[in-house]
Amino acid sequence: MHRTIQHDRDEQQFFYLEDGLRSIIDYELRDQVMTITHTVVPSALEGRGIAADLTRHALQTAQKNDWKVVPACSYAEAYIKRHPEFANLLP
Repeated sequence: MHRTIQHDRDEQQFFYLEDGLRSIIDYELRDQVMTITHTVVPSALEGRGIAADLTRHALQTAQKNDWKVVPACSYAEAYIKRHPEFANLLP
């Protein structure tokens, strides 16, 4: 399934809306380093792969911008471990 993930640069957040519910990844960007701080998917949407899609989108954005990534969020950390193609983003 293709999901349209939005990037709110001012709020430093990626988000996806489904069934009127908002799933998010929050991050902080300082000196070309994106620190992923939270991944939140409402319980009604769990198990649909939304967190994975949000995380992949955030990491691809980091790649395109030559940012490093600090996965302070446990989900983002586990995702990078499962997807070694993103390991080069780690500082």
